[in-house]
Amino acid sequence: MIMLKKLKGYFSFKGRIGRKGYIISFISLVIMNVIMNNNKDSIILYCLWIFFLYFSLAQGSKRCHDLGRSAWWQFVPLFPLWLFFSRGQKGSNRYGEDPMELTTPAANASE
Repeated sequence: MIMLKKLKGYFSFKGRIGRKGYIISFISLVIMNVIMNNNKDSIILYCLWIFFLYFSLAQGSKRCHDLGRSAWWQFVPLFPLWLFFSRGQKGSNRYGEDPMELTTPAANASE
């Protein structure tokens, strides 16, 4: 049940993620794109591309939220580069709790 909740969180457009989580997601997507480009003729891979596009947009939305911005900012040219290097807002904002504060042992005990 906990695993399903975490998996669902990766595809949610709500909440916040930090730089590390965003960069790991981005690298995963780049690796999958390289693998998928070797077999361009498969309809299954096109379906997977849609799946990964959704995942990418969800992660970008949460990273924008960490900076206190609307998710629409991820569509501004070169703004995704800013997502890699900018620190998120400290403490909670209108999009949720600070992901850096959620990694404390007290936060993990409440799950």
